[in-house]
Amino acid sequence: MTGPARGVPFDRTEVSERAYFERFGNGLVVVQPARPPGGPGSPGGPPSGGAWIHLGEDGRARAFSGKVDLGQGTPTALRLLVAEELRLPPAEVAISVGDTDLCPWDIGTFGSRSMPDAGEHLRAAGAGLRHLLTELAARRFGVDPAEIELSSGRARAKGRDREVPVGYGDLVRGLRRIEVVPAAARPIPPSEWTVAGTSIPHGGGREIVTGAWRYTSDLHPPGMLYGRVLFPPAHGATLRRAEVARARALPGVTVVEAPGFVGVAAPDPARAAAALRAIRAEWSSEPGPSESEVVDYFRQHPIAAEDRWDVVHEEEGDVDRAWAEAPVALRAVYTTAFIAHVPLETHAALAVWEGDRVTIYLGSQTPFRARDDVARALGRPVEDVRIVVPPIGGGFGGKHASRLATAAARLARAADRPVRIVLSREEEFSQAYLRPMAVVEIRSGADGNGRLSVWESRTWNAGASAARPPYAVAHRRIGNRPTASPLSQGPYRALAATANNFARETHIDELAAATGADPLEFRRRHLTDERLAAVLTAVADRAGWTPRTAGTARPGPPFRIGRGLAIGMEKGGRVASYSEVTVGEDRRLRIRRLVTGFEAGAIVHPANLKSQVEGGTIMALGGALFEAVHFAGGRVLNPRLSEYRVPRFQDIPPLEVILRDRPDLPSAGAGETPLIAVAPAIGNAIFDATGERIRSLPLTPDGYLPGPEEPTAGKPR
Repeated sequence: MTGPARGVPFDRTEVSERAYFERFGNGLVVVQPARPPGGPGSPGGPPSGGAWIHLGEDGRARAFSGKVDLGQGTPTALRLLVAEELRLPPAEVAISVGDTDLCPWDIGTFGSRSMPDAGEHLRAAGAGLRHLLTELAARRFGVDPAEIELSSGRARAKGRDREVPVGYGDLVRGLRRIEVVPAAARPIPPSEWTVAGTSIPHGGGREIVTGAWRYTSDLHPPGMLYGRVLFPPAHGATLRRAEVARARALPGVTVVEAPGFVGVAAPDPARAAAALRAIRAEWSSEPGPSESEVVDYFRQHPIAAEDRWDVVHEEEGDVDRAWAEAPVALRAVYTTAFIAHVPLETHAALAVWEGDRVTIYLGSQTPFRARDDVARALGRPVEDVRIVVPPIGGGFGGKHASRLATAAARLARAADRPVRIVLSREEEFSQAYLRPMAVVEIRSGADGNGRLSVWESRTWNAGASAARPPYAVAHRRIGNRPTASPLSQGPYRALAATANNFARETHIDELAAATGADPLEFRRRHLTDERLAAVLTAVADRAGWTPRTAGTARPGPPFRIGRGLAIGMEKGGRVASYSEVTVGEDRRLRIRRLVTGFEAGAIVHPANLKSQVEGGTIMALGGALFEAVHFAGGRVLNPRLSEYRVPRFQDIPPLEVILRDRPDLPSAGAGETPLIAVAPAIGNAIFDATGERIRSLPLTPDGYLPGPEEPTAGKPR
């Protein structure tokens, strides 16, 4: 769908010139702009609508957002918000996402921004449409707009019960009207919600569980060829030359060469694989560090040349003097491993050319960026590229790259046939980027009254998210050092917040033990955020926490029981986790119970939110217990599920979720924050059971605790 006057992509066309009605018929369209009007080069992208809604003569609402659905069920929650604003049954609302020809421009689906961004944009657009429907109904009934009531897709005038209500479809019949959200329109406050805030079935749920849901890797248009890409054997390797004559000689095979790219397409997967094997390639690369060398590598390879911390989030007081004078002073180093996203559906792209225009079906979290990247790589106008995002079989931050879309487009153009590329599981491990490894150094101190007096943390490589402690402390310094990486790394669910939270919440537990304090009481004493304190209290109450000094193990042959707490703040949410574990005489770890409390403002779809918290908790178990990418010389050494351990059904303990609804606060996302307290809660429970502190993730690579090690922390003075 393009604007008829200018012939440019929908999201780059002026609102008044967009071809809404040619596609969806007569009706009323309301657009909520995401930013002030400006040229295509303005900050944040081209001028676009943050959301738009079409109300047709059939009385149905069709709402559009540039976000995508990665399986988290966001469209169902968005449907509830639109239904709430329009006083429509949810069944009368359709949500379309992830199509660059139909949807407003969006920066991407990441950072738990679907509810804060798409949710608020659609609420505003819905409020604007409700405002205009009220005005139309007022003119129809000849009354003041204040006398109009909207309910279940119909309008009526108060006090005129004998008059037949007018359906929304009748109010907009014959209209072809486009409006920007009126300034007077106001979304319905969450405290007054009657539709949003309730649970309805997940859209497409039946299709998902029966296998009828069609992902990119399921699509198979007539004449489709199977594509493969020649990938480098190690991170940082560059292609020097490729001999492709033998591959070209295979029947039905198309070979494409471009700067830095070689790919093949064939009528069946076996022939495509044979063609790829027939290519003789030479690569150049410099050997990278092995896994055992990487901590020193980070310290020796800062990205910035200056000898300074590149990001300082907080610096107050005199940290060095306060630490030197603290009666109790600790110092420790914490590490987290590189881990893979392991989506059920690997990266996939299908390209179909029609004339000079290509449509690419792509599992992507950033379809608009992919469109622009493909257009740039092919040297074509952006209006010649359309990205459609079918349902995605998991992303978790791992599906931002555009190179597969470009590869499929090149191959499909050369073969003059549709081409689909689906990464093998080994390619997914070795060629997709990973969650960064982290090294976090913390030193802290407590005064003679057992109060936290000084805090300093330094993070290498992972990033700065959640590095600031939520605890009151007079002397503090927070630093983050970006470094070169021996492997390809990028976004992952909660990203640096997982590493920084693991380090901080483990260290807080160490400080509580060093001062002889109960871990719960120690946290409560220093918390400065009432929302986080409320979540912690709810979890402690559900867990039945009773005070005792951290590390006081509860023996009970043939195993010992331990319990641990951890908390965190990220992406507008507040989380607290409680873990209860047993450690057997053989040092086998079993998790008996996990309780997670979560608060992220007003709850839009309770059932789905609970599912997201449960799913995030299960995913976090993998990184906490056993997930780790092993590597040497830029090569991943365990690129198969037979060698890379992810959570299995038998690993999942009883999960309890406590949701705190705050209708007085804006809705925040839930895709990331529930993960960040799981690992430190388990680690703290292990210490409670055994008196042994583990400062590296994963905690139990093979299901068993590592042997006792000399602590790296400084001893209390």
